[in-house]
Amino acid sequence: MAAAEQQPPAVDGGKALSALLGGIAQAAYYGKADITEELLRGQLYPEAAPEEFRALRAKMGGLLQSIASADMDLNQLEAFLTAQTKKQGGITSDQAAVIAKFWKNHRVKIRESLVNQSCWDNVLKNMNWRVDLKSQSRHVDQINTPVAIVEMELGKYGQLSEKRGGCGMRPFPCSPEARAMTLRLPGELLAN
Repeated sequence: MAAAEQQPPAVDGGKALSALLGGIAQAAYYGKADITEELLRGQLYPEAAPEEFRALRAKMGGLLQSIASADMDLNQLEAFLTAQTKKQGGITSDQAAVIAKFWKNHRVKIRESLVNQSCWDNVLKNMNWRVDLKSQSRHVDQINTPVAIVEMELGKYGQLSEKRGGCGMRPFPCSPEARAMTLRLPGELLAN
């Protein structure tokens, strides 16, 4: 009878658990600070004791964190949840089914959120390169010499790319050694 008392109350056949997982994901992965433990308990499990709900939330949050950090595919998820159902103090098979359905529906969004959170600085959005010939120079001997031009577009992860020629695009003239390597590279790639 003690094991039955430890299980969370079943509200609407798993809808409350699915909503709890959604609330945990909103708070942990989407930066919604207004979704608190008290709000979730009051909306989803009002009859549960605070300690009981805190334990359920911690268990589900830990499972979701494990699943998300491993970016589990459906086969890995099934194996993980099966192991959790067999574990002492683990989850029920009904809870495992709700978690599997939730992960199937939210995996992409949670992964994108984790990637966005892990990018701290600018990222390379686009890169173009070409080899031009100098047509003007202060010194006559530098005219008609090859110059490698590299354009890199930098930006924050998740931001829309700027139009060509915007402030994110910069041409970089290269040294003679870099030019030589740049001119060799396409031939080497085609040879392989």
